[in-house]
Amino acid sequence: MIHVITHIERTPKELIDQFRGIGTATVHEASGRKGAVDCAIKPISRGVRLCGPAFTVQCHPEDNLMLHKAIERARPGDILVASVQGYYEAGYWGGLMATSAVARKIGGLAIDGSIRDSAEIIKMGFPIFCRGFCIRGTTKTVLGLINHPILFGGVLVHPGDLILGDDDGMVVVGRMECEEVLEASIKRIEAEKTKAEKLRAGISGVELNQLEKVFKFLGLVED
Repeated sequence: MIHVITHIERTPKELIDQFRGIGTATVHEASGRKGAVDCAIKPISRGVRLCGPAFTVQCHPEDNLMLHKAIERARPGDILVASVQGYYEAGYWGGLMATSAVARKIGGLAIDGSIRDSAEIIKMGFPIFCRGFCIRGTTKTVLGLINHPILFGGVLVHPGDLILGDDDGMVVVGRMECEEVLEASIKRIEAEKTKAEKLRAGISGVELNQLEKVFKFLGLVED
């Protein structure tokens, strides 16, 4: 069995850059409401953003050996996307690992598990989305997998998929769908600008979204 797949196809950088600044909610809606990660996985502080290709990591519970290997093998801009098989009572990532990741220009970490040294990591500006914080240490003795498909926060993530995260949450866009989703996201942004202008002019959301017929169908009674 190959534990570490070194060569993967990534979403092109020029395409990734066009997603920067687009909100995750917009991308989620534009993609057909696919790819929304469990909302319990949150940024470690306000304003943290992720935008880059997935470099997937499967760790054994209470062991972070494969995260160290991932830091060594990932390319600049990659987002480490890690699963810990549902065991959250350990700090799989800390300040020293973040220091190494910053030096190697890794784009960030998304872990369906806990981290520690959060204040230090926030200060250095390394972007992380995680499920929580835990001071308990981990071992470095069990092999896992790198760049195999993983289930992350309820979403199947393939190596090279686009990972986006902001204050509202995380969304995963399949590598082969990025161009289509980008186009739909831009169209959605333009459409929402038009709607915002109408709302500022005083039209109600009920009228704008033609909800009267919905209320009528549902039998709404007003007195």
